[in-house]
Amino acid sequence: MGEKVVADRFDLADRRRYREKLRACLRALRLLLDGRRFDRPRNLMGLEIELNLADAGGQPMMTNTRVLEQIASRDFQTELGQFNLEVNIVPHALSGRVLDQLAEELRTGLAYADRQAREVNARIVMTGILPTLTADDLTSANLTVADRYTLLNDQIMASRGEEVRLDIEGAEHLVCTSESIAPEAACTSVQLHLQVTPGRFADVWNAAQAVSAVQIAMGANSPFLFGHELWRESRVPLFLQATDTRPPELSAQGVRPRTWFGERWIDSAYDLFEENLRYFPALLPICEDEDPLDTLAAGGTPALGELALHNGTVYRWNRPVYGVMDGVPHLRVENRVLPAGPTVGDVLANTAFYYGLVRALADEPRPVWSRMPFTDAARNFDAACRYGIDAELWWPRTGRGQGRARVPAVRLVREELLPLAAAGLDAWGVEPSDRDRCLSVIEERCRRHVNGASWQVAAYHRARESGLDRGKALAAVTRGYVERADEGAPVHTWTPGP
Repeated sequence: MGEKVVADRFDLADRRRYREKLRACLRALRLLLDGRRFDRPRNLMGLEIELNLADAGGQPMMTNTRVLEQIASRDFQTELGQFNLEVNIVPHALSGRVLDQLAEELRTGLAYADRQAREVNARIVMTGILPTLTADDLTSANLTVADRYTLLNDQIMASRGEEVRLDIEGAEHLVCTSESIAPEAACTSVQLHLQVTPGRFADVWNAAQAVSAVQIAMGANSPFLFGHELWRESRVPLFLQATDTRPPELSAQGVRPRTWFGERWIDSAYDLFEENLRYFPALLPICEDEDPLDTLAAGGTPALGELALHNGTVYRWNRPVYGVMDGVPHLRVENRVLPAGPTVGDVLANTAFYYGLVRALADEPRPVWSRMPFTDAARNFDAACRYGIDAELWWPRTGRGQGRARVPAVRLVREELLPLAAAGLDAWGVEPSDRDRCLSVIEERCRRHVNGASWQVAAYHRARESGLDRGKALAAVTRGYVERADEGAPVHTWTPGP
């Protein structure tokens, strides 16, 4: 079926034309970057959170359209699965009382949305993967009914030529197959945006890559999938495998997956867009009418629609974004590393830690990426996803000594990175009381060795030891999670689970 859709909608001529348009977009982007025609820096940050819907027993509910009708707000929209929603917060200047303002907006918006969801017997759950999801919940029948989701599913499945195979080995081993990309819908995340100038982009992106592992170690919240305890952040291998367009033979040959950490530090935003064209064939070769070079020659600002569309089908954990606002182009770094939840306070702590740390590292005269090979950043990311707050990470030694050391993530954060994050928030001009309140949450997670993933795992094992079977234990964990999240206190303060 997928192959027929591809043949009907996109023939070889479509793909050739699209590739030529992508090359034209890249040339236009190079000219824009060289001409410095971008928006002036305004320290703007943005925030998106993907959400789950569950019933009173903690089981997923496929009712996002009904819930959205109840909410009736443009801040909320559909996501891939019928048990998903997404909330978008308008951009804010990263200064002053921004963290307090964001906390108030999120608490108010999510509380309102949850009240409306209860009208149709649903609850909003903010977590990386809903623990009670089963393989039967993640089928093509439960994808949100929208052309873009159907088309994306058809294209990925046609590119693979076979079913999606999930094979994740952690505390337990999960192997299963899917006829569609629906397992991707299990992954619910937080996306953090930061507008930057072209000259600043590489430093910010490199810093974001360097700290991705630390973000996961502190914020992991996805330890279960399909009834199996896997990695502390199982969302990452799940997303990689669910979106993989490579048949096994291409994977074995080293062809890059579309969900990609990357393989090098960069010098320009152009490097990433050029890699997209070089490494990844088009999934949705839809051409716009605009000729970007003609628009540029006429003094206008091209939308670069093909470049943006293609970029949206390459799932980097730190993604470059090109946009146009009021006729002026701008660049953003989109950080897609963090899982959702557990609470608004936890989300804001993760947010503050990220923005502070990226600012401080990007400002350093001898930045961390000049002292650490990219392979260390990649293996750190893998270790953090596997072991969460118990991970050990490779990091450059401080002081005059050369080389790198492998250190527990909690020690690295408490002794070196939290002070850097505080300095970075100061550089942004964030209110000190907001800075301290958010970063203290990260410090307490380190001190107590508790984050969302570790709480869920401990609660699950308590439930199993009490005599509950696997399914009932995961349902009890989910109900306990929702009850504690409703109280609003950050996860490191939560009482033990069921």
